Amino acid sequence: MGKSAVKSVQDMLATLRGTDARDGYLVPANPHISATFCTGSGMPDGLMVPNRRKPGRRALLDGNFARRKHPVQASEYCIWDTELPGFGLRIHPTGRYHWFVRLRHRGKHRRITLGRSDELDAALARTQARRLLAEVALDGLPKRTVAKSTPELTDYVETYWTDIARYWKPSTAARNRNAWRLDLASVFGSMRVADIVPADIIRWRDDCAGADEARFNRALPVLASLLKYAEQLHLRRKGSNPCRGTPRYKRQPCERYLSPLEYRRLGAALRDAEAASPAEVTIIRLLLYTGARVSEIRDLRWEWVRPPHLALPDSKTGAKTIWLNSQALAILDAIPRRDGCPFVFPNRSGAAPVKLDNWWNAFRRTCSMPDVRIHDLRHSFASAAIMDNVPLATIGKLLGHLLPETTAKYAHLSDDVIADAAQRISGSLAQAIGLRG
Repeated sequence: MGKSAVKSVQDMLATLRGTDARDGYLVPANPHISATFCTGSGMPDGLMVPNRRKPGRRALLDGNFARRKHPVQASEYCIWDTELPGFGLRIHPTGRYHWFVRLRHRGKHRRITLGRSDELDAALARTQARRLLAEVALDGLPKRTVAKSTPELTDYVETYWTDIARYWKPSTAARNRNAWRLDLASVFGSMRVADIVPADIIRWRDDCAGADEARFNRALPVLASLLKYAEQLHLRRKGSNPCRGTPRYKRQPCERYLSPLEYRRLGAALRDAEAASPAEVTIIRLLLYTGARVSEIRDLRWEWVRPPHLALPDSKTGAKTIWLNSQALAILDAIPRRDGCPFVFPNRSGAAPVKLDNWWNAFRRTCSMPDVRIHDLRHSFASAAIMDNVPLATIGKLLGHLLPETTAKYAHLSDDVIADAAQRISGSLAQAIGLRG
């Protein structure tokens, strides 16, 4: 190095000493910050850790060092660790030693006492200091979300089924419980609530292809309800329901309704069975005349009978009014009342309504209609009304539908009716253009 270069460096150092800059920093020291810390601790100028290049109290802080007897001064002083910057041992005038760590967090200096040296092991104090320094260094960086452990779906259902089922009607709750027990528990019961993903739903759907498609369609909404409630309990992330968007299998609709010949056969069979099963026969006749659901007539109570209608406090669509025609009113007037029994069609004990399923399964075979369901009588009521040119809005009121689309679904027109309409339309067009039909 030339003499001119050496002289330039010496001039610069002299200038820095004149401006009161320390430790090689090119800015003057701030007396307010410097006064905050003890200069005897080897930490001038408000630095977070001592400058290792300057003389100061430093040592390898371990258990042996902490157990030694150190000189006591009029004011406390610090001994810094040579390996972990910021970790130190504070010596009090009383002769007590405390482990501490000094750090800078969001622009502010902090000194955190970890514990007394005779109560906290040196290795543990060093570990705690290293953890605190790491937390400060990582503050503000993105953190990985730690997933909370969730119960298995079987335990979750057993715990929360009552809370979930209170939003369903009793018949719906019983049907959904069977769907869980027969279709869902074996597939998802051992999986944790938060671990079920859309891929699991798709695999289950593929396994149900074929004979179990209808069971999949019934069980899918049940699983969706269970996982939706899990989101409300914060057992799953909001909006993470894996059932959302899963398509159901397209099923062939059951468009079964009675033809005039089948109505005659049904009427004859009802007359033959009336003596042996008067309550069951009466229920079927009321279903034919009103288009009501089977549960609405089977579970009917006398207090709901208010001619010329039935006032049901609850049904599939809520409170409902069923209008009675003259035939239905005559049937109800002929039904004898049982003392102390609220049901119009009680069983033998009078404690519950009569059961109809087993009787119907045997009865429909006597009519040569083994494929006719009780609900098909409701379909046939709507179809007969359509054939008699009753407006859809009126039919919807009679059936208790909330939406017009629901009424249109019941309008099962026979091929003969469609063919007759086509014939009448084509005849009108032929007459309009001067052709003979």
